[in-house]
Amino acid sequence: MPTFRLPASLGLLLVGLHLLYGALQVALLFPLAGASRRQRLRRRWSQGLLGVLGIRIEVAADIAAGLEGGLLVANHISFVDIFLINALLPSAFVAKGDVARWPLIGWLARRNGTVFIERGNRQAAQQAREHLLAALGKGQRLAIFPEGTTTAGDRVLPFHGALFQAAIDAAVPVYALALSYHDSSGVRSEAPAYIDDVTLIDCLGAILRTRGLVARVHCAASFRPPLPNRRHLAHHAHQAIVRTLAHLPDPRNRGAKPFQAPRQPLRNEVEIRQ
Repeated sequence: MPTFRLPASLGLLLVGLHLLYGALQVALLFPLAGASRRQRLRRRWSQGLLGVLGIRIEVAADIAAGLEGGLLVANHISFVDIFLINALLPSAFVAKGDVARWPLIGWLARRNGTVFIERGNRQAAQQAREHLLAALGKGQRLAIFPEGTTTAGDRVLPFHGALFQAAIDAAVPVYALALSYHDSSGVRSEAPAYIDDVTLIDCLGAILRTRGLVARVHCAASFRPPLPNRRHLAHHAHQAIVRTLAHLPDPRNRGAKPFQAPRQPLRNEVEIRQ
């Protein structure tokens, strides 16, 4: 969809208005809408937010084909990742418990089927797993970020395997998505990275000040039942995403061979050298 660049201050205002518009949709339309209608609303709203942020989506193919249900797993760079996935494959997400307490965003997340996990709380983790298993058993599509945190997009951190267990128990497919953000010249951009001491407002400002941002989404691999144990499943999903990101073209060095990710990453972490 076409994108345009706005002054950061105006862009922040429009983002706020778009959030309010989303809240009105959730409050007024969701109670009357069926599951498919809610998915369409979520997709259009997410596409609209990316348009306000000036982010264009690129996909290699019809990524939604054949992905009706199951578990989506992706590398994690930014809060934008949620809306990027929802713009293509509307899903319920698993999120850290503190997201539920964010103003407005937490309220929206709760009413969009988000499953919240409180760190260090074993009982809450078990309850979250039961919610995941029930949702997957009903044919819903769920999405997780198994790194458990965000990066600048230059590496993929180790995947935690615990949340893969719900897909194994429910006997549903697992799809590994590789996400990356690029500037107008095709070079990987850190503008959307929501890391370290970066605040939400700082991150939004960086995105709005960057011209021609492109978000790329690749389906790196799919795993269908019967699935291996969660440790091996997490490893294979991790490696598939690493290989996909490592082989993205680098416009700064077109003549060089693509970076080859090692079969066994050092300390279970691979840097994406682009």
